[in-house]
Amino acid sequence: MHLSNPLLWPKLPQIWGHGIAVFSVAMALFLTQLPELHLEAAPLSLFVFAVMLTAWVGGLAPGLLATCLSILAFYYYFLAPMHSLAANEIPRFISFAVSLLFVGLLTSAQRNATESLKRAHDHLQGVVQDLQRTNEALQAESSERKRAEEKLQQAQADLAHVSRVTTMGEFTASLAHEVNQPIAAAVTNANTCLRWLSRDSPDLEEARAAAMRIVNDGTRAAEIISRVRLLFQKGAPKRALIDLNEVVREMIVLLRSETVRYNISVGADLAFDLPRLLADRVQLQQVMMNLMLNGIDAMKNVDGSRELIITSRRSADHHLVLSVNDNGVGLPPDQADQIFKAFFTTKPHGTGMGLSISRSIIESHGGRLWFGNNSPRGASFYMALPIRAEAHE
Repeated sequence: MHLSNPLLWPKLPQIWGHGIAVFSVAMALFLTQLPELHLEAAPLSLFVFAVMLTAWVGGLAPGLLATCLSILAFYYYFLAPMHSLAANEIPRFISFAVSLLFVGLLTSAQRNATESLKRAHDHLQGVVQDLQRTNEALQAESSERKRAEEKLQQAQADLAHVSRVTTMGEFTASLAHEVNQPIAAAVTNANTCLRWLSRDSPDLEEARAAAMRIVNDGTRAAEIISRVRLLFQKGAPKRALIDLNEVVREMIVLLRSETVRYNISVGADLAFDLPRLLADRVQLQQVMMNLMLNGIDAMKNVDGSRELIITSRRSADHHLVLSVNDNGVGLPPDQADQIFKAFFTTKPHGTGMGLSISRSIIESHGGRLWFGNNSPRGASFYMALPIRAEAHE
């Protein structure tokens, strides 16, 4: 085992420690009797060394034994008998005994402190190794969690795509009618243009105006098809700076056939000069489509006026708040807390995923989506999206 102190070997058993005490004091006494040693301090220094060695190797009890033996040897061999001690030798004897006792206790305490420090060092090394293993495990867990989150995000993106495709399939006939309108208008304008050109005196101005209407109708049809294709596309979310009001206007145009079909008036109270958001356009279009379709579905069979009101504003807490309000059948109070749960639906043929996915999309943008009742009837859905610093940039 590696020792930080090369002299810190394991303590010997008590019997060995006492044996070393006797042996070391005996060796010190033997050396002091050699005629070759004529140093005055030799007895004291040798006995001090014997006590230090014993206390360090054997511990406190053998050190005290070596101290007692050294005091006895010093008294017996280097001082006169007690009854004839000179006055000047008594302090010498007392100082020698106290010195040996102090050296023994200090050496034993130092040995204990060194061992305690060694144990603390070993414990600290063990703690560091445990922390290293824990850190490695946490890193592995973090990597695994990151992979799981990536798979979850991919699964949510796939589910959102399926939801979009399913929703778009539900009103394919309305989309076809919406696209057919500009195409039919273009055909009509084309026939008008031909009539103006086939006259004996062709009216070029009228023909040019008819041709411009054809271009506008074709552009309108292309924009509708482009929006529909965008909603059908499957891919990873792409965030960019977008105009929330523009997203609302696009969805009003895309769902115009549905609102006309059920005699629903659409009102847009959009705040002017709102800051742009850093968001995924397709995902926000999907949320708007879900909320508007829910409002349309809630007003299909109600009597009286049918109004779908969409508002946007900037809140005091640096959020853009958008609301979709209808005066449809509303929701019973006991269902208000369940509508955002997956697979919960109030529609006969609903999937119960639209609002759940919509809330996930808004929360992934750092916002929130919630529900409120209208008075005297209907429902309101609110979504708040944060205005980020990077969006201003």
